[in-house]
Amino acid sequence: MNIVEKHTIDRSESVRDALIKLDQLASDAILFVVDDQNKLLGSLTDGDLRRGFIKGLDFDHGLLDFIQPCPKYILDKEYSLDALETLRANNFKIVPILNEHDVIVDILNFRTKSTLIPADAVLMAGGEGKRLRPLTEKTPKPLLKVGEKPIIEYNIDRLQKVGIKNINLSINYLGDQLVDYFGDGADRNLNIKYVRENKPLGTIGSILLVEDFEHEDVIVMNSDLLTNIDYADFFKTFKNSDADMAVAATSYHVDVPYAVLEVDDHNSVKSLKEKPRYIYYSNAGIYILKRDLLKMIPEDQFFDITDLMDRAIEMNLKLVTYPINGYWLDIGKHEDFEKAQEDIKHIKL
Repeated sequence: MNIVEKHTIDRSESVRDALIKLDQLASDAILFVVDDQNKLLGSLTDGDLRRGFIKGLDFDHGLLDFIQPCPKYILDKEYSLDALETLRANNFKIVPILNEHDVIVDILNFRTKSTLIPADAVLMAGGEGKRLRPLTEKTPKPLLKVGEKPIIEYNIDRLQKVGIKNINLSINYLGDQLVDYFGDGADRNLNIKYVRENKPLGTIGSILLVEDFEHEDVIVMNSDLLTNIDYADFFKTFKNSDADMAVAATSYHVDVPYAVLEVDDHNSVKSLKEKPRYIYYSNAGIYILKRDLLKMIPEDQFFDITDLMDRAIEMNLKLVTYPINGYWLDIGKHEDFEKAQEDIKHIKL
């Protein structure tokens, strides 16, 4: 039973049926009463039933006598992240999502999802992980466990928590293990699909193998990262900047243990900095891009995402950075993997 089926009840069903379903929903106890076309008619809670009984209604009355006829809802693909944040701030916990015909197509539960980012996702999961051998001799790097679950699963779970349902995995080395592990994602209420490189296509080339994207924006990321990046804020920054592409970045500090002299072309000292700290920003392997940018990627050729960034800059397209203020770790070497095993005990992903 999917989440829509759990939270909907036909108007023809009995008060007793509604009480049974509400009891099964426990802390998520709210039902949305629908007609035979699954159109929203109203909402129903234990409190609505109790108030109806106090007014003199009984078990012989229909559900429409008990409902709240104007519940809050979201129109599919016509909402803003700010509107969702307002709903959450006003303590709305479970909200139906309607299509243009007022039919319930999904349910937003703020207990399990913080928002609904309107984007598809592509996770690059085809590398051999040679630097992690022998761990990767029989297991693809994305499926290596950090703590209780594989590296890639942390990323998929975090994407799901911000409402991303369409996830594409680009696989190659031992890729069948990833297919066996995640399947089509239906048991997670996700739509997981796979593309497979027949030859190396770089860090973005395989994205052209994805048959279709539902949304105009695409999140692309390496699958071997551990991070608690704020995807909602990242996406809002991208949209508010009216950018064509955004790249997440991590800061890298260089502390110079000596005084640094700054000189001009004639070796004249212009300034003196005592033990300065220089801050650089490094590519963190997480990107958001407009789907139209995919037209710039050559088909069936090796092409890195840095090549796409270079082309975007050459064409004067807008490329922005987003600093990751939280945790980020690229698991490329054994010491990274060991650090991840310790860090996972103390961070919340």
